[in-house]
Amino acid sequence: QVQLVESGGGLVQPGGSLRLSCAFSGLTWDYYAIAWFRQVPGKEAEGIACIRSSDDNTYYLEPVKGRFTISRDNAKNTVYLQMNSLKPEDTADYYCATGPYCDYYAMDYWGNGTLVTVSS
Repeated sequence: QVQLVESGGGLVQPGGSLRLSCAFSGLTWDYYAIAWFRQVPGKEAEGIACIRSSDDNTYYLEPVKGRFTISRDNAKNTVYLQMNSLKPEDTADYYCATGPYCDYYAMDYWGNGTLVTVSS
């Protein structure tokens, strides 16, 4: 049974940093991707970062490129999202998801999300 659990969200000031964690279990295939999405009420989920298990290649949405870093520690069954230089527009519910490759429509399993609020 595949499960993903996000943690690390909270309140942070603009310009601050936060690290999110996605603990996963039940992934039995060798090749998969884990991605981070964010969503605000009334809008579609937005894919912001993805990492592939096959080659550790990473992909980022342009607005977060250079500020966010996705990484994986397979020994700990955890994927991280390091977020620096946070802006108020980064405020959202953040979700991790997994599928066979880095594409929104390929995601088969989702976590329940963790809230990130960037405010003074």
